[in-house]
Amino acid sequence: MPANALPDALTATPLFAVGLTFTAYLLGNLVFKKLKQPTWLPAILIAALLLAAILAIIGLPYAAYRQDASWLTVLLGPATVALGMPLYQQMPHIRALWRPLTICLPIAASLAACYALAIAWLMGSSPQILASLAAKSVTAPIAIGITEQIGGSVALLLGALLVTGVATAAFVGLAARLLKIDDDRIIGFALGLNGHAIGTVRAFEISPAAGAFASLGMSLTGIFTALILPLAWRLIGVGG
Repeated sequence: MPANALPDALTATPLFAVGLTFTAYLLGNLVFKKLKQPTWLPAILIAALLLAAILAIIGLPYAAYRQDASWLTVLLGPATVALGMPLYQQMPHIRALWRPLTICLPIAASLAACYALAIAWLMGSSPQILASLAAKSVTAPIAIGITEQIGGSVALLLGALLVTGVATAAFVGLAARLLKIDDDRIIGFALGLNGHAIGTVRAFEISPAAGAFASLGMSLTGIFTALILPLAWRLIGVGG
């Protein structure tokens, strides 16, 4: 039997990749609940590790898996839009804080991109790696488009999104306790702004208000970054 016979058979139809993704997600949620839902090990990270292990065991290249499972990314857009419902429900609270949110957003969203780029640049990373990390705090449907536009690797971006989301979910709560911040709106906004969808999921576990403000932070960060980052990238001439 040829060495590539199994991967070729599995990629003959996209159903295997889709089924494998759903299976890993369900198993990740099961393990997450069995471990009593630790914030430092969210279900999506467990699912990603399981998925990576299975791909390595069966010898299926990531590129082939990603191609077969690519249509699942189409669902990210409607899922993001669906977060508009909790935003609508919390609209009176959002209106009451529009001034501090307007001031905070551009500063925080810019720092979210700049600190990762600064660290990577100091470590001697290539322009492609820099471009792959720039949108790491943006929700995936928008981040993928930004990364492709500025010349980054989507595969590296997805890894950066996962690490960023997990780290945000773990450390925002810790920082809030250290700083004695108990306002769910502030905590939720920080989770969504820095941790995109993973941070937003964590925010909904705290309270509906935290989830709504996380949705707001995630949405506004995506819009701001999509408008500013490609322009800034061309102006500073990274990679060109």
